[in-house]
Amino acid sequence: MNDYKERILLLEEENIHIKNQLKDTNDALNRLCGAMKDILTQLEQNIRRTEMLTLGYDRLNLIVRNMRYEWSDLRKCKQSFFYPRFRSDEETLRMITQEGKSLARFGDGEFAIAFRIARQKFQRPDERLAERIRQVLNSNHPDLLIAIADHYGSLDEYNEQTVAGIRHYMTEEIRKQHRQIIPPDRIYSDTYITRPYVIYRDAFTENPGRRFEALKKIWKGKRIIIVEGAQTRLGVGNDLFRESAQLRRIIAPPTNSFDRYDEILRECLKRSGEADLFILAIGPSSGVLAHDLTVEGIQAVDVGHIDLEYEWFLAGKGVRVPVPGKYNNEVAGGALVEPLYDPEYEASVVASYV
Repeated sequence: MNDYKERILLLEEENIHIKNQLKDTNDALNRLCGAMKDILTQLEQNIRRTEMLTLGYDRLNLIVRNMRYEWSDLRKCKQSFFYPRFRSDEETLRMITQEGKSLARFGDGEFAIAFRIARQKFQRPDERLAERIRQVLNSNHPDLLIAIADHYGSLDEYNEQTVAGIRHYMTEEIRKQHRQIIPPDRIYSDTYITRPYVIYRDAFTENPGRRFEALKKIWKGKRIIIVEGAQTRLGVGNDLFRESAQLRRIIAPPTNSFDRYDEILRECLKRSGEADLFILAIGPSSGVLAHDLTVEGIQAVDVGHIDLEYEWFLAGKGVRVPVPGKYNNEVAGGALVEPLYDPEYEASVVASYV
């Protein structure tokens, strides 16, 4: 009996020892788990810091790469960088409204086509169009104003999103390309003259409204023919062209309009006696058409996305938004346009090449 009791006591002591060991092991595991949690938390924080530093570096790189052009703007100080000369928007509008000048606009899409680079969804690369764009950029016709985007130097007037986009686009290679085809002795108009709202810092002031009112004077009291892509529908649902004396339309394909360029040009020439002014919005073909009409003694103004800009201005949000019933290549899904029947619009169409 005594041996039995002693064995029970020994087993109880061993059980207590084992429980203590298990407790120590459990405590050690808890400490290890806590340490691992701290390590993982620190690792996650380091990863986030690394991502932020990477994003910050990329953005800083864009700023630094473009800053020497912004800070060294020839209009502010003397430097050896390449800066095209620009007339003011007010002077451009005066020359259009009072002297009957035409306007051909060229932006990054047109420059890409000129260098055979596929960038735009609505105009495939075309060798003939590339050569025509280069030709028009070098045209010296006295009645044609050539417009390019004024973003070679200071970007003070643009909003943050626009500034970031310009800095990303204006690489050394792009600047080198522009120098190859832009005559340095010309005074240019600003392509952005017909984009007076969404790219600017002053979008929520009265200035965009004033700019639109100034643009409306171009066609006020005039018989106009709008040459536009299908589903563009300039002025439909708003008052942009309300003060024109008469409005008719020639409809081009919604994309790749240069495929039908010769037919569109012949139609314009045939109807030139019916209009005081042609308003052009057929993508990269517009600048070429403005030139060719001007050579024939016809005033033509390339207005680009002016109607979308006006719709965004009327929406009042300071950003690009979907516009129902209109082709909009600058917002997601904007190329999918729902059918729209507008009797006044349909009656204004005098020719279609869709």
